[in-house]
Amino acid sequence: MLEIKLILCPIDLSEFSVMAYRHALSLAEHYRARLVAQHIVELRRYPSLGFAASAGLYEQFCQAVHQSGREQLQEFVKHHAHDGIQPELVTQLGTAPDSILSFAQGQETDLIVMGTHGRRGYDRMVLGSVTDRVMRKAPCPVLAVCKPQRESLASSSERDHVHRLSRILFCADLSGNSERALDYAISATTEYDAELTLLHVLEEAPHLAKTKEAIAEAAKQLDKLIPPERRKELRVKTAVRMGKPYQQIIQLALEEQIDMVAMGARGRGALDLAVFGSTTYRVIQLGSCPVLVHA
Repeated sequence: MLEIKLILCPIDLSEFSVMAYRHALSLAEHYRARLVAQHIVELRRYPSLGFAASAGLYEQFCQAVHQSGREQLQEFVKHHAHDGIQPELVTQLGTAPDSILSFAQGQETDLIVMGTHGRRGYDRMVLGSVTDRVMRKAPCPVLAVCKPQRESLASSSERDHVHRLSRILFCADLSGNSERALDYAISATTEYDAELTLLHVLEEAPHLAKTKEAIAEAAKQLDKLIPPERRKELRVKTAVRMGKPYQQIIQLALEEQIDMVAMGARGRGALDLAVFGSTTYRVIQLGSCPVLVHA
């Protein structure tokens, strides 16, 4: 079983950070892991001061915004406190993706939990610049959390913290590029005694006469993903659907009340950025539960 000893939760102080932080708190509690709350102050947000100030004034300015960012992070964590977890606070000056990746690589982070800005048009730019780079370059899985349409995970009555995963969905492209995401899906299934659904979506409908054959072959490939000896320990079922991958993933997640979707960040090859990446982002943006992505 994979261990989670260090969880990194980047916080931009938005409402989406709140949802991500709740997930991070719950996971840290469950795995007895260290939790680091990271806030990045991006100086590009203050362009008029960067070039006009003298070196001395600029240094004072950097210290001031750094201190302000740390105070805001402290207030955020205090407001969303959890009795069982005392997170470590890290405030940095820099760019968000570079700071997140640098910390994750330098500290041997096991999981990054970050909020995304959901269904708004601005989110495409956010995903492209921050989440995209983190998901594709992080040395560990990234759990992307949008504000869900429903409470996708059971929560406590007092502090609304997530406590368990009951149903996990793994999206398999059968290319071998999502094996690490599968490892984490299996580990979480074991850890939470959850039910695991393996899904493959046939993007192009075969000729009617070959439809059953194609579905049967895909189901056979799904069955091979988990060794027989592991199947005895897990509750596993398979599903093969036809259509646009992101639509079928989202639909099944809603039908089965899935608590977490796991998928790879890379797809089948050269068209990955346009095809599978697009699928991943749409599932994150439009889906009803958190999405765990491993490059």
